[in-house]
Amino acid sequence: MHLRFVAAFVLVFGALVLPFTSTTALSASLFNPDGRYAFGFQWGLFGGSSSIARTLVPYPARLNPGSIVISTSERRLYYILGNGQAIRYGIGVGREGFTWSGVKRISAKREWPDWTPPSQMLRRRPDLPRYMHGGLENPLGARAMYLGSTLYRIHGSNEPQTIGHAVSSGCFRLTNEDVIDLYNRVRVGATVVIRQ
Repeated sequence: MHLRFVAAFVLVFGALVLPFTSTTALSASLFNPDGRYAFGFQWGLFGGSSSIARTLVPYPARLNPGSIVISTSERRLYYILGNGQAIRYGIGVGREGFTWSGVKRISAKREWPDWTPPSQMLRRRPDLPRYMHGGLENPLGARAMYLGSTLYRIHGSNEPQTIGHAVSSGCFRLTNEDVIDLYNRVRVGATVVIRQ
């Protein structure tokens, strides 16, 4: 009986509060002060949760809020909030020989992007399809943010088990739930600093 009351309370509270809560405020409210999810789990949308939980962390940076810092050695992406804080995401990075560094800007954003493997990738992997429509089976996942005029992207993944590993051809991959969260925060033109 007690469990039914708690479930009913949560449903009523959510129905009353969620329509008046911004995405940013809602996301921030899910975190405990130590940066872990307040409810002790990650949403399991679109193919599982990362073993590296999205967390709110102290991050003093001289970058404008809305900027991104990618640390390939840590296999983490930091979305700068300002006031000495950032949201840290676990990412998959380029495997040996495919890591890089530099400063780019987000040049475009796409939901459920189509994928055309570049010619260099097709030479290495002739078994790959020449084109894939966006969707759950697409390796770019739920969202993609394009880095300048390069072939590299920050994107989702249909292989959440690869997050935290060096597996890509130079792109930065997140779980689909994390890339949706990041996509909703990031603006076209945002600075992206890639550090090894």
